[in-house]
Amino acid sequence: MSTFKEIRGQLIKSVSSDPANAGGGDMWYNSTSQTLKGVVAGGAWSSGSNLITARQTGGGFGIQTAAVFAGGINPPISIGMTNTENYNGSGWATSGALNTGRRYLSGAAGTQTSGLVFGGFDTSPGATAVTEEYNGTSWTNGGSLVSARGNIAGSGTQTAGLGAGGTGRVGNSEEYNGTAWSEGNNLNTGRSSAASSSNGLQTASLVFGGSNAPGSQTGATESYNGTSWTTVNPMATNKESSGGAGIQTAALAFGGYDGTASIATSESWDGTNWTASPSLAIIKNQMAGTGLQNAALSIGGSSPSGILSATEEYNFSTNIITPGAWASGGALNTARHNLAGAGTQTAGLAVGGNPDRDVSEEYNGTSWTEGNNLPSGKEAHTAFGIQTAAVVAGGSGALTTTENYDGTNWTASGALTNGRRYLASAGTQTAGLGFGGYKSPSPAGLSATEEYDGSSWTSGGALSPTTWASAGTGTQTAALKAGGAGGSPGPTAVVNTQEYDGSSWTAGGDMISANKSNQGAGTQAAALTFGGNTTGTQTLGYDGTSWSTRPSLSTGRTYFAGFGINTAAIATGNNPAAAITEEFTGETTAVNVKTFTTS
Repeated sequence: MSTFKEIRGQLIKSVSSDPANAGGGDMWYNSTSQTLKGVVAGGAWSSGSNLITARQTGGGFGIQTAAVFAGGINPPISIGMTNTENYNGSGWATSGALNTGRRYLSGAAGTQTSGLVFGGFDTSPGATAVTEEYNGTSWTNGGSLVSARGNIAGSGTQTAGLGAGGTGRVGNSEEYNGTAWSEGNNLNTGRSSAASSSNGLQTASLVFGGSNAPGSQTGATESYNGTSWTTVNPMATNKESSGGAGIQTAALAFGGYDGTASIATSESWDGTNWTASPSLAIIKNQMAGTGLQNAALSIGGSSPSGILSATEEYNFSTNIITPGAWASGGALNTARHNLAGAGTQTAGLAVGGNPDRDVSEEYNGTSWTEGNNLPSGKEAHTAFGIQTAAVVAGGSGALTTTENYDGTNWTASGALTNGRRYLASAGTQTAGLGFGGYKSPSPAGLSATEEYDGSSWTSGGALSPTTWASAGTGTQTAALKAGGAGGSPGPTAVVNTQEYDGSSWTAGGDMISANKSNQGAGTQAAALTFGGNTTGTQTLGYDGTSWSTRPSLSTGRTYFAGFGINTAAIATGNNPAAAITEEFTGETTAVNVKTFTTS
């Protein structure tokens, strides 16, 4: 028998370095490392961004990068919710409310812009027959189910939907034509709380698991051809309240309740048999499932620790996907709050802080080192630019002072026209922007915007409405202001977002939650905002139009410093005074290259 060494270079290519464009199934011999390598597929669950509102027993539909989650419940409140959220593959955003709040509804039919939910419980203990159609932003009532019930397994599309089983462990099967429901042939095994191939068709779908008798779970699987149900091979585990995804010939079942406890195990269906797949990261049941077998979503649910806002993504591909997350960074040398920051994740700057500190520290991506101090101490100021060309301006006492940093020393520069504290900023040392802020006793909140050219400030377009303690990011000609507070001290935080085009501010998409003393990173069309008095740990992403959730900070923060870009940001300091630093890294994808043993 030939060894690999004997055939190397003939059937498998020999290269001195790994190819940059390798794809699934490719193999090669790396002559430098003397290893045989190839690109192989693998599957795993990873954490996605949290829902805005934690809940269980909601309905989900769509695909992994364009999904919808509606309704549900968050005990001890027993009334079904109307909340609807859209997922864009990165985070969740609020959308139009259901007309009928409910729990245990089915929502496994259609796409993000053309979906369907039906059945459920609107008041305890009443089941509803209500059907609602979704257009991507709002819901309208459709035709009612023939039989009012909840816990239905659903699939299909908005104009060709399918619902099977449900309350009372019935076998009822109904089909929707876009206007009305009609009875179809029953399941062979009556059940409730079953899962389905959520992206299957009305004429080609799969139902699996559920409760088929009081206190009893089943692994029974049935396939539908548009007319009748056929019993096929069962799951390995009898369970109910699982998540389901995929199509009739390629489905995924995950989580659920096995009669004793919630579980995290997953199984894959190949059209004939179920086989074990990687388990969920969180033990759970009563979540929504949607997507495809190789790109699925688990949304919300219930775990032993409580009701979940967690989203998990399953991917089976030749790529390794690392989800975005905040992680601990190096601690500041001087714990403080009301500091300012500028630069990047690997070349950052933290300046000043409470009480009127003159300290300046530089970050290299791992640790902070002391730099030369500011000419005088300050707090509640702003900073912008990069580590070797930064600017600080304003501060407590409604300061007008401005200083430039060259990477070594701070030097005085032109004064702000409007002295203030808690102002926001954007831009570079030679093309910067300062806006908003607070001045006492009058006027309290400032709408003034000033543009900086490296040596002096000139007036720009005014903010409307006036805000202070807001997040700022972007450039002088494309800046973003997010949240903040209006008027005098102690006001309610705002959701307001404004965009600057170099001459005037216009309204952008409102944030999901009102917030102030939050921080920002990135550009006008690709931004992050994080922390703040109201939301603490919440992180949101902006795409130039709307905000959606991102993985949360580990530590709630207010009056801290934040800077960087939307895929590599820094949060440092806190109130009360703290030295903690966290680093945000956006989702990354790498080719799954394996090294094989050779003889």
